[in-house]
Amino acid sequence: MTTNTDVTTVLVTAATGKTGRRVVERLAGRGLEVRAGSRGGGTPFDWERPETWGPALDGADLVYVAYYPDLAAPGAAEALGAFGRLAAAAGARRVVLLSGRGEAEAVAAEEALRNALGGGVELAVVRAAFFVQNFTEGFLAEGAAAGEFAFPAGAVAEPFVDAGDVADVVVAALTEDGHAGAVHEVTGPRPLTFAEAAAEIGALAGREVRYVPVSEERYAAELAGHGWPEEQAAWLAGLFASLLDGHNASATDGVRRVLGREPRGFAEALGAAPGPLAPGAVA
Repeated sequence: MTTNTDVTTVLVTAATGKTGRRVVERLAGRGLEVRAGSRGGGTPFDWERPETWGPALDGADLVYVAYYPDLAAPGAAEALGAFGRLAAAAGARRVVLLSGRGEAEAVAAEEALRNALGGGVELAVVRAAFFVQNFTEGFLAEGAAAGEFAFPAGAVAEPFVDAGDVADVVVAALTEDGHAGAVHEVTGPRPLTFAEAAAEIGALAGREVRYVPVSEERYAAELAGHGWPEEQAAWLAGLFASLLDGHNASATDGVRRVLGREPRGFAEALGAAPGPLAPGAVA
């Protein structure tokens, strides 16, 4: 592969998110001009405010797309189609899209973006497994730090992927030739059940951490109890339940194929995380 040296401007959407901020750090380290798009940042960008998309895209040659709340969410395909048309019109040359592994609805959003970009813009898709960092800076972090988290995963295994590995793959697809049309499925090196993940978290933190399996309905009710609108809570719980039915339980070689190295393991990725799950930390 060859690295492009004539590109200076990259738009990173959702630039304060788990992958976005890591992508920003890596791109900045390469000397590229990075626009960190976010609701409150220097480059205003909000998926719920389409009027922010065009100005953020203006003059950007490379674009990293991380859609919020999820590519499987209602309206995502329509939003990605509209964004893709703007990106093509603005002169973007290469786009990398973060997607979910094994999400049928996300595939429709991928296709909407691909069609909107047309043949003149390169598109690569990175389909990721559940992030290890969901336990340290995501929706499971509070429970994991407190010693117990509930989730509708049963005893199904998931090959949790390090968000840093995802960012490395994204940066490679953005800055290197040879990824046009590619779909990279990225996972960690081995599947773990959520109970096994809890045990590894506990071993690292030096205290007990328990996983409590709950039903989809129970999880939706818990989300609603924390202030989520009932419709959104039911949708999110249903999404998790559909993803964790066993069809995503195997690991892939996506990280190794793109980066030429093995993906980071669960404990290694946890050990690099700051906060309450770091080695020696207490609740």
